Amino acid sequence: MSERAGLHQNQPVLHAGADAAHARGAVILLHGRGATAEDILWVSDYLAQPRLAWLAPQAAGRVWYPNRHFAPLDDNEPALSSVMGLVEDLTNDLIQKGIPAERVFIGGFSQGACLTTEFALRHPRRWGGLFIWSGSTLGPAGAAVAAALRPEGSFEGTPVVVACGDSDSYFDVASVRGTAALFRDRGAAVEEHIIAGLDHSIGDDALELAHGVLQRGLGSPVTGGDA
Repeated sequence: MSERAGLHQNQPVLHAGADAAHARGAVILLHGRGATAEDILWVSDYLAQPRLAWLAPQAAGRVWYPNRHFAPLDDNEPALSSVMGLVEDLTNDLIQKGIPAERVFIGGFSQGACLTTEFALRHPRRWGGLFIWSGSTLGPAGAAVAAALRPEGSFEGTPVVVACGDSDSYFDVASVRGTAALFRDRGAAVEEHIIAGLDHSIGDDALELAHGVLQRGLGSPVTGGDA
């Protein structure tokens, strides 16, 4: 992994499952504001799969970026660029170890979901899958973003799970649906799910959607959890 100077570089990266050097696929999980890598890595128990590597980096101070998700992108710098560089390093390292991008999955909850969205929009290609649990795009609604940050390009059928509760206190349904539409317009295979009565959390329904994406992407049965 390359050395970068930045807020989130040189923080711990927790691992579960297979060693990346011998894995068939890998999942990068990004936690939410105020949480830890351990708080998101539990997903690996629910979606356990032989020879699947799980990586969960830790944000410095448990916060990936300081302001709300709808703030101008510049207002969340330099933290935003730091985490974008971190995820880029993690994906590049996995690819260098022999895991093709088509078997690299990226997902997150809340802040982590927003970062999954932002990283993907900055790196459009065929990924194994994207899991956006209770999150949306970063920046003000309708604001133009420089093509240098979000270049044109197709997701080439990448499965994208966009799931959120209709009672979520941080993300409104309109912004979540807008995020799903953005990926759909860029060639992703989007599974959009608004969960009735769910507040700000990852629901079992959202995990089941991810379960299906992993199963199809890895080409073998995935063992789910008991939740």
